Amino acid sequence: MITLPFAADVYAGRLERARSLTRASGLGAIIVGPGSDLAYLVGIEGDTIERLTALVVPADGEPTVIVPRMELAKLRGTAVSALDLRVVDWVDGDDPHGLVLFALPSAPSRIGVSDALPALHVIPIGDRLGVRPELATPVLREGRMIKDAAEIVELRRAGAAIDAVHRRVPGMLRPGRTERDVASEIAAAIVEEGHRTADFVIVGSGPNGADPHHEVSDRVIEEGDIVVVDIGGPVPSGYNSDSTRTYVVGTPAAEAAGRIEILVRAQQAAVDAVRPGVTAEQVDAAARDVLAEAGLADAFLHRTGHGIGVSVHEEPYIAPGNPLPLREGMAFSIEPGIYFPGRWGARIEDIVVVTADGCERLNMTPHGLTPAG
Repeated sequence: MITLPFAADVYAGRLERARSLTRASGLGAIIVGPGSDLAYLVGIEGDTIERLTALVVPADGEPTVIVPRMELAKLRGTAVSALDLRVVDWVDGDDPHGLVLFALPSAPSRIGVSDALPALHVIPIGDRLGVRPELATPVLREGRMIKDAAEIVELRRAGAAIDAVHRRVPGMLRPGRTERDVASEIAAAIVEEGHRTADFVIVGSGPNGADPHHEVSDRVIEEGDIVVVDIGGPVPSGYNSDSTRTYVVGTPAAEAAGRIEILVRAQQAAVDAVRPGVTAEQVDAAARDVLAEAGLADAFLHRTGHGIGVSVHEEPYIAPGNPLPLREGMAFSIEPGIYFPGRWGARIEDIVVVTADGCERLNMTPHGLTPAG
């Protein structure tokens, strides 16, 4: 059974905001399938299956949850039961997509669907309603991008928990161990330090560190290796951690050490740039400019950051070309990296929350090249 991390009135407020934003967008309703949006709005966790589960939020009217009868037990302990929301259940042989129309006070001319709802459901819902579904992302994004005080508490909890793991990592790194061995030990530590699960563990040693999305391999860690460790997962509330540090086994090459010092400066420049009114692309540029001035522009292969909350990756995205102004309560990563194929890579990542006059950094372990042992 799921235990709600927040009081029922928090979820009631989220639903009301979703309804208000739906109305303001000109949509007649939004339809939200399983995934992070559904977890955020009513605390239902899990993935989409071939049987339709959906939350229908009309612009005017009460929300309804459509769920297979065999899944009714999963609603216990969620905001659906806490708020006594209307539930419409169905069994195999029924037409669940037609129930969406039943859940609406009138037939809408426009509907939005969450981006996690598969075509398997989106197309027949559109057919039953006689409309072309649109993405509900603008409505759902607006609600989730600005974290309230309770959400920020959970993000702080997640940040402290993953910091505790990073403090243990130097003792796990030594020559002769494989990346896989280290990753297994880190995954156990993530749970031991207060996470529900280890959602991801990247251990990129030596040349593997030059692949930003390398996970683990059977490569044996060697003396002198630079090792990228990117880890995170949800705490019991479902809010996520995500932090990357770069370690060295033994003595680093002078060139690598110097370049990582520049990376530290780039990451700090981006953190320093964060405040309300500054755009996402300006924060990205703050990190990118430091690296470019040092001749390392081509070594930075990805955006500077991503939002975080009930998903590890969500809006806002701190990337070139994103003119979105930052607002107080936004939470996202700052994680520039440099990568040299066949040799080594490095990345430094913190989660920050925008405050009234800057930002709060949620990860506090050392940012420079950290020695193992």
